[in-house]
Amino acid sequence: MDTTDTTGIMQKATALLGKAQNCANDFKTWVALDSTHLSDGQKLAVNYFTVAVILFFAQILFGMLAATQFIFPNFLYGFLDFSVNRMVHINAMVVWMLYGFIGCVYWLLEDESGTEIVGLKLGNIAFWVLTGAVTLVVLVYLLVQIGPGKDSSLWFINEGREYIEAPRWADIGIVAVMLVFFYNVVATFSKGQWSGIAGVLTLDLVALAGLYTAGMFYMTNITHDQYWWWWVIHLWVEATWEVLVGVIMAWSLMKLLGVKRKIVQTWLYIEVALMFGSGILGLGHHYFWIGTPEYWLTIGGFFSALEPIPLVAMVVHAVYDAGTHAFKSGNHPALAWIIAQAFGNFFGAGVWGFMHTLPQINLYTHGTQWSASHGHLAFFGAYATINIAFFYLAIQHWRGNVWMSEGIKNGWRWKWALGLLNGGVLGMTIALLIAGYEQSFIERAVEGSTWSGYFTAQNHPSFQAAMVWRWFFGAITFAGLVLLIWDLLTIGKTEERKAAHVSEN
Repeated sequence: MDTTDTTGIMQKATALLGKAQNCANDFKTWVALDSTHLSDGQKLAVNYFTVAVILFFAQILFGMLAATQFIFPNFLYGFLDFSVNRMVHINAMVVWMLYGFIGCVYWLLEDESGTEIVGLKLGNIAFWVLTGAVTLVVLVYLLVQIGPGKDSSLWFINEGREYIEAPRWADIGIVAVMLVFFYNVVATFSKGQWSGIAGVLTLDLVALAGLYTAGMFYMTNITHDQYWWWWVIHLWVEATWEVLVGVIMAWSLMKLLGVKRKIVQTWLYIEVALMFGSGILGLGHHYFWIGTPEYWLTIGGFFSALEPIPLVAMVVHAVYDAGTHAFKSGNHPALAWIIAQAFGNFFGAGVWGFMHTLPQINLYTHGTQWSASHGHLAFFGAYATINIAFFYLAIQHWRGNVWMSEGIKNGWRWKWALGLLNGGVLGMTIALLIAGYEQSFIERAVEGSTWSGYFTAQNHPSFQAAMVWRWFFGAITFAGLVLLIWDLLTIGKTEERKAAHVSEN
């Protein structure tokens, strides 16, 4: 090797080290942001946001591993099986969104109540208890993948219920943390001032803390067990979260666009009315084929389609109201993600959900990738988007209320992250829909829900091609997430302009 080669290698190595140092500096800058102007509640919210982003990364990572195993079944077989990857993927999704919601509430709580948070020390303890429990549960998922199912494994290893596999001790811990969270919120509003947002939030947190207990008792009858299991999956994850998103959305729209409080509160009240009127009855679309009475076919099929309407209407009304006042916004990334939430919630939870919740259609689509298609678009569109929007609201304030409107430095990052994440999820949704259509046709319509039909569908070229496309768009989603994290770490870092002031119209 001559001197020229050595010099070239040294220059490349120095350049790589320089890039690594820049990344490290960006991370240090983000972690070491000046938090002196943050309230105690906002500091606690930052802890929740940080863990939420880490779990978001874990969700996509394990989702990519599971998607790879759909194409190459022997990939990591015997070391990290598909069932484990899928379990971590789904549970990480649920938990990171919950972390994000709790962080959002702690962030807005003092501003909305006009006073300091009551019981903040207890809230900080609850955060570390929850984070320690989540870490331990994930480690158990990864390290104890096989073994007998018995009483001890139910309490300490895995409860065995899809989507809520956490062991029983973790269930109790989640409810305890939710009760502490409930106390912090209610006591703070009681000390300060109440509002329409405060009332809706308090009512919703009663359900958030209470409904999770529906999945904490064991029943020998599988229909009874599935009945109560769906209360957690639908009413805890869907109904109470929908209202929680409404609260976060209402507060965010007032801060972003100066929307009148009476507008967002009106739609919040309609949201609560529909939760009781359609959310609970809409739960019936999960009861079609588990042995419950046939009247649930009509009730569940009709009412489940009404849930997304108030949130979409709130955003449309707010944007229209803001448009009549020159549509001023002090945070373009946050506003873009809120608009993405309106579309994602309407199409993912509404259109895609309604497409296969009518019992006449669900008879053929239930248990196919059609459900996964709806799930990917609904969860991302309804929940992930609002959390990301709030991350941008928080980071703007954390940076010292810097300019994040038109002409923001390196604005291409958030725009590309927005496009890649939404495009990737939409691509996965379409790929899974094609796979689900093929399954419904072969497994159900042609071969009548037989094992032969199942394996024929799984080996059909259309299904296998759809799984490849799902992986491809998953990779795009992963790239969007990496870019999003980079943007959150660096946005506003060198910005010297102050944010545009937006007041209530």
